[in-house]
Amino acid sequence: MNEKNETQVTQFIFSGFTDHPELQVVLFAMFLIIYIITLSANLGIILLIKMDPQLHTPMYFFLSHLAFLDASYSSTVTPKAIGSFFAKKKTISLIGCAIQFYIFDGLVMTELFLLSVMAYDRYVAICNPLLYSVVMSKRLCTVLVSSVYVYGFVSSVVQTALTFTLSFCRSNVINHFYCNDPPLLALSCSDTRPKEIQLLALSGINLSSSLLTIIVSYVYILCTIFGKHSTGRRHRAFSTCASHLTAVIIFYGTLFFMYLQPSSTHSLSYDKVVSVFYAVVIPMLNPLIYSLRNKEVKGALEKLMGKKCCLHLQLICTIEIQRL
Repeated sequence: MNEKNETQVTQFIFSGFTDHPELQVVLFAMFLIIYIITLSANLGIILLIKMDPQLHTPMYFFLSHLAFLDASYSSTVTPKAIGSFFAKKKTISLIGCAIQFYIFDGLVMTELFLLSVMAYDRYVAICNPLLYSVVMSKRLCTVLVSSVYVYGFVSSVVQTALTFTLSFCRSNVINHFYCNDPPLLALSCSDTRPKEIQLLALSGINLSSSLLTIIVSYVYILCTIFGKHSTGRRHRAFSTCASHLTAVIIFYGTLFFMYLQPSSTHSLSYDKVVSVFYAVVIPMLNPLIYSLRNKEVKGALEKLMGKKCCLHLQLICTIEIQRL
């Protein structure tokens, strides 16, 4: 009877980061600046790739989707977090929470396997350069990207269904800044052990299988580089992989810390700090990593900026001539 009479939660309240007003101002400014940089950098990479014909290759096709995913999953949680800093009630409905959970989890899962696809692309480019354009055809690239999107969002359906079929009838205060599994499970009055086992198993399978693809690809890449390439070609090969490897280490390292730590040592405060890094900071870092370490991207950007400067100068000259 007591269980039936408990009030079911219809909305959640985010606890936020701090109750100190002076820190809220600093955090608000920091989150806002990071989000503006994230959107500008990722959308800038997408536009640059579309506008420069030299970047119409499989590698940059995948990079444009990586930029899209970074901008998208950051936009799923960051605007809500920014708006909640000065909100009197940092609320979200149960349905809104489920939608945010589903979209965010689907986008993160898609990026997880997109990084594996990008590793395979580098394997073909370095280990089979003569067949690269044949193997990595436009059709195969489209199939690979479509597959990771489908898998990511189908997998997210399972995760979302298992989380939101639980009963939430204790507190409705989420010790987080967005809807995520650990703080939601802490609020459930249902038996969460099946969900925790499923979360650990599915997260472990997804992380290990996608990471194994990357490791195997780079083992072949390293064998090819050290077995056949000269010193100059080795340096060029490493430079094409450096950005991808950096993004992989940051993204996978954060997710392993997030989902594969023992429940006995799991801290929601620690979880919140790690989530800030991979939900807010990493989407900003990826475009910077690829643009700063990639000569082709920098070259395309310089060429585009040069054209804009020339057009601007031509416009000024035309106006001045018309005045004379």
